[in-house]
Amino acid sequence: MSEELFKKMTASVIEGEPEVAAELARQAIEQGIDPLEAINRGFVIGVNEVGDRFSRGDMFLPELVLAGEAMKAAVAVLEPEMAKQGTKRDILGTVVLGTVEGDIHDIGKTLVGTMLSASGFQVYDLGVNVPVEMFAEKARQVDADIVGLSALITTTMGKQRDVIEALDDMGLRPKVKVMVGGAPVTRDWAEEIHADGYSEDAVGAVIVAKQIVAQKVKTA
Repeated sequence: MSEELFKKMTASVIEGEPEVAAELARQAIEQGIDPLEAINRGFVIGVNEVGDRFSRGDMFLPELVLAGEAMKAAVAVLEPEMAKQGTKRDILGTVVLGTVEGDIHDIGKTLVGTMLSASGFQVYDLGVNVPVEMFAEKARQVDADIVGLSALITTTMGKQRDVIEALDDMGLRPKVKVMVGGAPVTRDWAEEIHADGYSEDAVGAVIVAKQIVAQKVKTA
């Protein structure tokens, strides 16, 4: 019975159906299934499959957005139950995320946050038009592993460099790693400003974030 439900959970994410995902999460609670097991054996498998398909070009951005929403809907139902039972998801790492000052583009950054959360990261999304100092202060406050900086217009890319310098000034580098992204951002730019990771899309951002935390564990 549980296996059948897990398969439906996986399908609800792949098919991008938030309402179905939430209903399946409620069914899992009613049937006494461990909410953590529902996440790991049901919904997360869907997220991983969507990531693979997107990477192969078999899925596109709108479908990726819906899959992220489905995962978010399921977790919103299951998290209160986990809190009640005193269980917690393993957190891969803590990410502070935002679109840099002067830039109000939201969709790409929000999708990255959703996919990171779905993949097991604790995400603090500061929103858009975020002042340089706020990134550094929040990273210090939550003991972040990664700061993710989105810039969608060429004139705001320089703010990514400013945030890295602010983290330096606060003595948070190299402990706090920096990922950058956004339409005008390139790998060369990331290297020029001494960022630790770069990605073109949300799925790539999750892969880069996992590599960064794995590397941190190795060198700790």
